[in-house]
Amino acid sequence: MHVKLITDSIAVSTSGDSEVVNLTPQLTELLHTHSLKHGHSIVFVSGSTAAITTIEYEPGLLKDLPATFERLVPKDAKYYHEEAWHDGNGHSHLRASLVGCSLTVPFKDGRLLLGTWQQVVLIDFDNRPRQREVVVQLWGD
Repeated sequence: MHVKLITDSIAVSTSGDSEVVNLTPQLTELLHTHSLKHGHSIVFVSGSTAAITTIEYEPGLLKDLPATFERLVPKDAKYYHEEAWHDGNGHSHLRASLVGCSLTVPFKDGRLLLGTWQQVVLIDFDNRPRQREVVVQLWGD
């Protein structure tokens, strides 16, 4: 067994406003590109207004998830962050911190060990379009 540690990345263009992007196909492609069969992947988004999680990537939940964040952390509430920076994205930082910036997913036989209806997603909470870099570390053989 020859264990490798590989760091790669996925570039993602987003529109912001709680857009949900399915990363599962790109992650699967990275496993194949680097010829890895068994191990784990760490998926990390650089930036403090985006998050990484899993969800069933289907139309209803793609509407429900942003609506849930609007109820939990509304855009139009008062945020002290905006007093410092005046950029209107205090809610974006808080939403991202609630979800988190990384996720670990094991893989076996060259396949991510996700549930039947589970996909790895990026959620961009910022209030403007962004170019995101998702860092992926693969450890395995």
